[in-house]
Amino acid sequence: MAALQTTVILAFFGFLIFFFFLPSTVQSAHHKKRTSTDYKVTFNPQLPPRSLAASKRYEGSSDLVNLRYHMGPVLSSPINIYLIWYGKWAASQQLVIKDFLHSISTFNHRAAPSPSVSEWWRTVSLYTDQTGANISRSVLIAGEYSDTKYSLGTHLTRLSIQQVIASAVKSKPFPVDHKNGIYLVLTSVDVTVQDFCRAVCGFHYFTFPSMVGYTLPYAWVGNSGKQCPELCAYPFAIPSYMSGGGVTPLNPPNGDIGVDGMISVIGHELAELSSNPLVNAWYAGEDPMAPTEIGDLCEGLYGTGGGGGYIGEVMRDGEGRSYNMNGRRRRKFLVQWIWSPILKACAGPNALD
Repeated sequence: MAALQTTVILAFFGFLIFFFFLPSTVQSAHHKKRTSTDYKVTFNPQLPPRSLAASKRYEGSSDLVNLRYHMGPVLSSPINIYLIWYGKWAASQQLVIKDFLHSISTFNHRAAPSPSVSEWWRTVSLYTDQTGANISRSVLIAGEYSDTKYSLGTHLTRLSIQQVIASAVKSKPFPVDHKNGIYLVLTSVDVTVQDFCRAVCGFHYFTFPSMVGYTLPYAWVGNSGKQCPELCAYPFAIPSYMSGGGVTPLNPPNGDIGVDGMISVIGHELAELSSNPLVNAWYAGEDPMAPTEIGDLCEGLYGTGGGGGYIGEVMRDGEGRSYNMNGRRRRKFLVQWIWSPILKACAGPNALD
């Protein structure tokens, strides 16, 4: 079962390297900036010196990653996302998340200038099935369902998340779209979930016919804003043990630590759900129940020079908010990179090389 592991352990070791082993001239790191017409590009203050990253391919590149195709399907047909809002959500929070999802298929550069979310998804679309069909670049929100009454309580298990999907399907706000559909369950800030904040920030799998009546790919992501932002909304929040060394959290691009943190987790899970929907397609490792997938390989990397706990080079707008890609309606997002099967390295639209 694919699960998004937190980046804090990597960040901790990266911080130790940065704090104890770099010369003091580097520790007082000045920001190297480059401006363009609409944004500033800044070196993240945690970037290692070039001696640790002589090649710009340092960010996750490896010929040793044994990512293999296991002959299962990928989501090659146009992808219909069915959103399930569990708990109470502010309309502004929902709009940020929906703008991100709509941005995946916003190809117009005027609507979403480069580097864009749709360019980020282009890396995902490089993955194919055994017929050579690529993952679709057409992604749309096909339906929404809100469970504001917490029908299964404020604590969910992995199995009860499938019951949430079953309730949505049986109440008929959604069709049973077993060809093109994926079901995205999003839990509000006051909902606890099995393993959330301890082992995972989100996960994807498929429903059991005994639970839902059909085998349907789905993903779950929780809002960590009040539970564990330092784990699941990093780098918008940082662990207390890092705060004394000059490391400061980045400002979220949409002003909501929990929701902005969710965006990257949602992107991570959607990329993996599309490339490994039934846990028998693209992954590394020998255990399909604990696969290393195309998002796992690049977890914590957001820009050029990243690796070893460093997020890499990202952009900062005029209000000091950090991001690495643009979406529709002038939205900005910070989303982790994805493993490219062509480059055999982590890739993102804001790469400098």
